[in-house]
Amino acid sequence: MTSESSHTRNWLVMTAVGVGSLLGSIDGSIVNVALPTIGRDLKSEVATAEWVTTIYVLMACGLLLTFGRIGDMRGYKPIYVLGLATFVASSALCGLAPNIATLILFRAVQGVGGSMLISIGPGILTVTFPPSQRGKVLGLQALMIYVGGTLGPVLGGVLTDALSWRAIFYVNVPIGLVALVLSAKYIPRAALAKQSERFDLPGAALIMAMCSLLLIVLDQGHAYGWTSPYIVTMFAADVLLLIAFLLIESRTRSPLLDLSLFRVPAFSLAGASAICNYIGFFASIFLMPFYLIQGRGLSSSSAGLIVAVQSLLMALAAPVAGAISDRIGTRLPATVGMAVLAVSMYMLSFLGPASSLMYIGIAMGASGLGIGSFVPPNNSAMMGSAPKHRQGIAGGVVATFRYTGMMLGYGLSGAIFTSFIRVHTQAAFYGGIRVSFLVASAVSCMGCIASAARK
Repeated sequence: MTSESSHTRNWLVMTAVGVGSLLGSIDGSIVNVALPTIGRDLKSEVATAEWVTTIYVLMACGLLLTFGRIGDMRGYKPIYVLGLATFVASSALCGLAPNIATLILFRAVQGVGGSMLISIGPGILTVTFPPSQRGKVLGLQALMIYVGGTLGPVLGGVLTDALSWRAIFYVNVPIGLVALVLSAKYIPRAALAKQSERFDLPGAALIMAMCSLLLIVLDQGHAYGWTSPYIVTMFAADVLLLIAFLLIESRTRSPLLDLSLFRVPAFSLAGASAICNYIGFFASIFLMPFYLIQGRGLSSSSAGLIVAVQSLLMALAAPVAGAISDRIGTRLPATVGMAVLAVSMYMLSFLGPASSLMYIGIAMGASGLGIGSFVPPNNSAMMGSAPKHRQGIAGGVVATFRYTGMMLGYGLSGAIFTSFIRVHTQAAFYGGIRVSFLVASAVSCMGCIASAARK
């Protein structure tokens, strides 16, 4: 194969993985705006309809390490192609669902397919492209994830209003089929080293149980109270599951999660800073609608435009930061990105009843710039510090940290904010906003320190 044809093939692989990332990201958020319509059409209660969203997140998050590990053992291409096929088929079935129970079941299957795409995608890109282009391609993948997260709610609202809630699932089918053809044809089937390792079923079961408990805690914490015996007991049980998981992984001969990865400072410190980054990011995603709509009285569309400033800057910064990291290394751009995020969270802590829209837009834009500048170099550092036969699990860890930061960001900011607004005063409302963003800024500072500490 000539150099030119190899180059073309690599970018077709990038297209296939990028579309998979886009679809997985869109479907994490596209359903939210359609839930009232789905519940009404399928004659379901709100609490039941919410499982249409929850089950997708649970399956996608709980299986990331599992499919990353299977990819390392069996090859990345077959798992990724199977993930796309599962995602496309389940999307069509979701659109055909006759009742809420069937829809939830098919959404669970869709989450399984999404987990395959999210966990395996970075590994495919890392082994396909040379190290000198790793930051660029991971930046482009991050761009697709950000675009998907931004398009999800908008696309969901437009399709639901113009056609039907079923259209938000049908739209995945033609796009997914294109990605499926590209993946089957162009993603290379990498040669696997001979190995006698077995799959770690107890570890996989514990990861799923941990994600389930954490999701229940974060979902029910507002209703029961964050200090209620029920929530505290569930959280304590989740911590015990984590301890049991680490003990099993440290003693089994073929662990689901190779803990030796965390003995590499570049991997462990980049992972720690990633969780801090996502906590700050998702804290802003959680808090800003409350501030803009309830606090300032803006319409949902106006609030959406302001929040979109963050996504726009993230999308613009990600590929640039990835390309820069290929030239100068990953530590400096990632650390600068974390520092910008910390400053933006501090700026947002000053939001009040009279804050100008320009100030809000600048602060949100700065947060998007910081996140977009951080994620591609940091992901490149994590993937680049993992050995070739652990790229699947490394990609699973990267995605797991994103979901963990998301759940912790929602939970931490939600716990702080709701503890303030129990007192129904304007001062308590803005006090909750201020303290929540100050905590997010402090967490981002810790992430900045972790990023700067790695070589």
